[in-house]
Amino acid sequence: MTAKILIVEDSPSMRSLVRETLQDEGYEVIESVDGRHALGLLESMIPDLIITDINMPNLDGLALLREIRRLPSLRFTPVLVLTSESATDLKESGRAAGATGWLVKPFDPDQLRRVVAQVLGPRVRT
Repeated sequence: MTAKILIVEDSPSMRSLVRETLQDEGYEVIESVDGRHALGLLESMIPDLIITDINMPNLDGLALLREIRRLPSLRFTPVLVLTSESATDLKESGRAAGATGWLVKPFDPDQLRRVVAQVLGPRVRT
């Protein structure tokens, strides 16, 4: 089974870079431009992993995380934060909202691949 990963990122160039990195590993990638759009997509799909930015229009990543954790079908879905933010208090807010992990942009594609493989673990293979 191919792992399905939802990328929530308002920057087209960053979305493209993350998509290409993950598709090269065989993952199915679905893209969303912000948190509100992502919630709409999540009404009809359950991804194996969600990767979200924090700073986005309409609904930011922390608000998205809180909404995801309220949905029974997504309560245990891993969510990685991929953001340019590295402040300790913001990371703590992310953990409190339900983030599984935190990666800082610009990211190393190899590091993203390793973290995604580790988070998905043996339950989903590409």
